[in-house]
Amino acid sequence: MPGIAIEEATAVAQWRAETPGCETRAHLNNAGAALAPASVLAAIHGHLAREAEIGGYEAAEEAAEQIAGVYEAVATLIGAAPRNVAVVENSTTGFALALSSFDLHPGDRIVTSRADYPSNQIMYMSLGQRLGVETVTAAELPEGGVDPESVRTLVRDPRCRLVALTWVPTNSGLVQAANEVGEVCASAGVPFLVDACQCVGQMAIDVGSLRCDFLAASARKFMRGPRGIGFLYVSDAALQRGAHPLLPDMRGAAWTGPGQFRLPPGAQRFENWEFPYALVLGMGAAAHYCAAVGAPGAVRAWRLAAEVRQRLAPMPWARVLDRGSERCAIVSVEVQGWDAAALKLRLRERGINTSAASREHGVLDMDAKHASTILRISPHYYNTEQELDTLIEALSELAAAPPAGGQPSPPG
Repeated sequence: MPGIAIEEATAVAQWRAETPGCETRAHLNNAGAALAPASVLAAIHGHLAREAEIGGYEAAEEAAEQIAGVYEAVATLIGAAPRNVAVVENSTTGFALALSSFDLHPGDRIVTSRADYPSNQIMYMSLGQRLGVETVTAAELPEGGVDPESVRTLVRDPRCRLVALTWVPTNSGLVQAANEVGEVCASAGVPFLVDACQCVGQMAIDVGSLRCDFLAASARKFMRGPRGIGFLYVSDAALQRGAHPLLPDMRGAAWTGPGQFRLPPGAQRFENWEFPYALVLGMGAAAHYCAAVGAPGAVRAWRLAAEVRQRLAPMPWARVLDRGSERCAIVSVEVQGWDAAALKLRLRERGINTSAASREHGVLDMDAKHASTILRISPHYYNTEQELDTLIEALSELAAAPPAGGQPSPPG
């Protein structure tokens, strides 16, 4: 409809005008770190300037009201209350803090998926080596993604202590059935930990519908915040159970006497005392911007990604690797004759930002796809159709002249 098209074009023009980086790059690496809008940059720069003027402690005290507002903004974005939000360095840190809140013993089990984030998989393996904790991978659906019924079977085992799931993996556009898994966990009374690092900012999130105990995310991706900051949602049920990290610091607990400490009532118990407050305020500005853009931004980002898949699918030199009944604003493609890391750099020379993933970014998933490297293309709502044209044209030219030696042989 012409009216809707004009309205969207106006919005895209505004988003791009408010994003300085759009002037020089076709930034299609939003699953890595999106371009920050001017309001985020202003929040960061303003607080850093104030720290330089009056001192770091003093600037934080002066900004106390704005800092409290960050918790409200993030909570609103995920359907939570401010008391349930902890500010952490990044999604992986939040995920690790949540894992550390469980008193795990030899033989205890964690149920997860084949597509879980590599850092999380390494944590599971480390728990196995150090504590004897077993990790069980749920079966996949035929179309891709974790099978909730397989999870249902696995959580019936009394040794299952936790289900941990990466909602959207780092190396593909797969959207896993997190809501369905959450229902399974709630019915079984098993805690549910969600890595939503790739989700916030490109899809609606309601922690109540997810029925999760923990949800971890970083600000730098589709949320369009700064690097080095993120958050952890902790449910009221988890708080009431007394969940807290293995090693709380003096912000996460109060030292009340010899051999005694007291936890605060909210998710603050998962925080550290030292914060980069400029980044905290930047995350708050990003949360406000994300809420203002709303659902139209997510719809556009997914539509642009679908267009990339559609245009790459018939290319004889491309193998699109995204699976699942629902696919988000991340496109993973193997380009014949190219190692993705080298291809990423060649595209960057042309002013096009993408990213590359290797087998180590998802051993189980990559081996199943017989892929050793993939190019990851992740558009956002501020990208344009013209930028997609530029990308496809560049890929076609580069695919026609692959480097000597080609790309590594796929595993298996």
